[in-house]
Parts: sequence; structure tokens; C-alpha cells
Amino acid sequence: MKVEEGTTIVARATPRGSATAPFSRPGANERAMSRSRKPSWLKTRPPSGERFTEIKSTLRDHDLHTVCEEANCPNLGECWSGHDGPGTATFMLMGDRCSRGCNFCDVETGGMEPLDPEEPANVADAVAEIGLDYVVLTSVDRDDLQDQGASHFAETIRAIKERDASILVETLIPDFQGETALVEKIIEAGPDVIAHNVETVERLQWPVRDRRAGYEQSLSVLRQVADESDAFAKTSIMLGVGEYDHEVYQTLADLRAVGVDVVTLGQYLQPSRSHLEVSEYVHPDAFDTWQRVAEDELDFAYCASGPMVRSSYRAGELFVERVLRAGDDRDDAATAVDADGDR
Repeated sequence: MKVEEGTTIVARATPRGSATAPFSRPGANERAMSRSRKPSWLKTRPPSGERFTEIKSTLRDHDLHTVCEEANCPNLGECWSGHDGPGTATFMLMGDRCSRGCNFCDVETGGMEPLDPEEPANVADAVAEIGLDYVVLTSVDRDDLQDQGASHFAETIRAIKERDASILVETLIPDFQGETALVEKIIEAGPDVIAHNVETVERLQWPVRDRRAGYEQSLSVLRQVADESDAFAKTSIMLGVGEYDHEVYQTLADLRAVGVDVVTLGQYLQPSRSHLEVSEYVHPDAFDTWQRVAEDELDFAYCASGPMVRSSYRAGELFVERVLRAGDDRDDAATAVDADGDR
């Protein structure tokens, strides 16, 4: 594996918990940068444009939420405005308040309301109005519900597919506390991509994630998706929360071992001063290196890696579309997306 200058990558996986595991630490200059202003490569333009306005209006008309807005995604304007297509939005199901309190997330915690039985139909209506041919669905955690909202999530998938079977549906699901029967409900609804985010390396699951989440629990969800469905299994990792390079490599190796096809890596950005602090602003060159490690060394089907990449990222969608809709093989699809400059 070729290592870019200025990055430290450990080119082998080591057993978790090993006392002899390689140990690399972000440099002092990079760590100090986390306490200064954001570097130039993290600057984005505010969302605007006719297409952005149309999508926002449609969402409000149907009383729907998006994780794009609730989590203050930096790519909101880019995704909603579209590239050469209709644009995309990630619908957030089951309300705008979560039963968990992850320290990186800007979604409000507590005060959950009853599920809206009209939401699956409303989402399907909005998808038709906006004209999407690739839909991303996610949700808050609803540990307060008997089935944690799995049936509601599955019903939304079916509502979209029943209206237009050609629409590709990507789902970003909770861990459902590791209950296999609830994950199975999602699988049986027939989405084309099933994602569940491991978020960070094993050592940092807490304080990054809520204590009810966990590394092995997330791996078990992804393993079930890979073993029991025909959907792409997908996950995402944030960098800049205090992880070490060897831990990132180990996490990627663990994810590939359970059958994950697609992985995204992006820079963690602090939503407010009350959230987890940024440990490091990772240079774009390091993200490029991780992309090559994931695809060339660990054999992921596709990796989108960059400071502004998020789990529901347009490049990943373009890859899936080329494989499932255009019939490209995975290598050709990845090459084509790279050539379009959407990595």
C-alpha cells in the first residue's frame, strides 16, 4: 500500500484489544488546528436556488422532516439543488426527536411524539412530487416503541416501491438494539441499500455515541444485512473525533469482514459548543489515502471519502444507480463516478 506524505497508515489489521497494536497519534500541528478556525477545504456555500426552494416547500406541505435540515448537513444545498438530475433529500422518519443522545448529533433528544400513521403515504407523495428516482430514508431512534419503529420504517419503503417499483430506496437504519427480527422487517420490505452507521472506531463508541449503541451491536446489524439480503450493505465513519490511524484501519477491516459493500468517511464537524469537540481537521490527502486503502487493499465495492462526505452522499448513490439501474459491474461503476468528479 502506498502511503501519502504527511499521513500515517498502518497497513495491517491487528486483533482488537491487542497490547502490541501499532499506536499512531495525530501530529501536534493538526491537533492544534482543531481549536482554530475551520480550514479552507471545509468552507461551503449557503443553500439556495429554485430547486432547493421547491424541495423545501414540498417537504413542508407534507409535514415531513429531513436529516439534512435536522442535523445541519453541510451538503444540503448541493444535494437539494441536484447535479444533472433531480437532486436528493434524506427523509427522516418517526419525528424530529430521538430517544438517544449521541454527543456528535444535532437532532433533539427526548419528547418523542406518537408516530404519524400517514407518514409512509406522505413520504411516497413527496417523492412523486419532487420527482426523485433515488430515495434515502433514515429515522431517529425510537427505543420507546415496542418494535422501535421497524414496522413503520418498513411500511414507508413499501409505500414508495408500490407506487413506483423503479425507484431505488436506500435506508439508513438504527441498530434496533440488535434485535434480528426487527432488522428482518427492513430486509423484507425490499430496499436496495441498507445502511447502518458504526460512526467511529471501537474505543470511541462512548463518548461519541449514546451508551445504548455499541461497536459489536452495529457489526451484528451489518452482518445480518450482508448475510440475509440482496441489498448493498453500507456504513459510515467520522474522522476527527480522536481516533488513531491503526484504529481506522481495524474498523475498515472489521466492516469488510462482516460483508459491508460500501463505506463513506467524512470529517466530524461540531454542531454547537455543547457537542463533542473536534479533535482534528483531517487533511483531504488523508481521506484520499483511506479511499485507496478501502477499495484497493480491503476490497470494498465502493468508498466515498472526503472532508465533506456524509453517509447519505450523492457519490454513493451514483455508484449504486450505475450498478442497479445501468447494469455496470462494480469496478466500472466506481471508475465512472470518479471520472465525474463526485468521489
